[in-house]
Amino acid sequence: MLAENIRTKSFIMEKTSRVIFGKGKGGLQKIHIHTPLSEAEIYLQGAHVTHFQRAGGPPLLFVSAQSKFQNGQPIRGGVPIIFPWFGACEGKPMHGFARNQAWETSSVLHNDGAVTVVLTLPDSPESEAFPKFLVEYWVTVGEKLSLELKITNRSNENLSFENCLHTYFTVGDINAISVTGLKGGEFLDKVDNFARKTETNEQIKITGETDRVYLATSSTVEILDSKLGRKIIVAKEGSNSTVLWNPWIAKAKQMADFGDEEYLRMVCVESGNVSENKLTLPAGKTASLRTILSTEKI
Repeated sequence: MLAENIRTKSFIMEKTSRVIFGKGKGGLQKIHIHTPLSEAEIYLQGAHVTHFQRAGGPPLLFVSAQSKFQNGQPIRGGVPIIFPWFGACEGKPMHGFARNQAWETSSVLHNDGAVTVVLTLPDSPESEAFPKFLVEYWVTVGEKLSLELKITNRSNENLSFENCLHTYFTVGDINAISVTGLKGGEFLDKVDNFARKTETNEQIKITGETDRVYLATSSTVEILDSKLGRKIIVAKEGSNSTVLWNPWIAKAKQMADFGDEEYLRMVCVESGNVSENKLTLPAGKTASLRTILSTEKI
């Protein structure tokens, strides 16, 4: 196994593919991946993908310039892993403990020009409150960014949990985007006291604080960005929930790790199983949550 505290070290998969282990912001351990098609960065704290960029294109992911890269603190942006609960839980960290812990690198794989890094969540005092489980995260960097979270119930009883890949996307201007693929879906509107509503818009515009949990939806979602001239495609498997989030003006100013004007350059489209779509996994079974992120010119 590759220890999570590896000193700077590189693995040359082929002449043009490299995986480099070193230190990133705040001295946190980071993996940099370069392939002929793209590059990416993963912080071992939270197994947190903070960067993905296709050759010649703009960055796909948004990370706040105010993010605190500190031990035990979540990174604001990129793709936080939400597990084993979503949102607030009294007396416990927001969105679970997986995003605040250092993960371990178990393998690095090369296949047809792409690189896959497999990370595992180590046992911790927080995990002892749950039936025994194993969490693996497969990050594949190529022309697309593929993220697969595998959770295996290693106990003799049911394991109940929520999971989510809380993806922050870079956009040219929040006022110049629309989100498609959710029309007809029911959602919980957290801004409106969790009111249950039905989406009637084919193209959703973000015009204020937005925090919605779309339920029982496995459809692909697209972000149309006229300013950057691209379409972001969020395909997913093993996910029955989609979360759409932008803090807008007032909430952005309340967040210490988020710039006052940064709401203009990001939107979250999250794939997972939360709220009414919470999972219960029988003994010995594995649940896989996968999202495949890609872009096309428009």
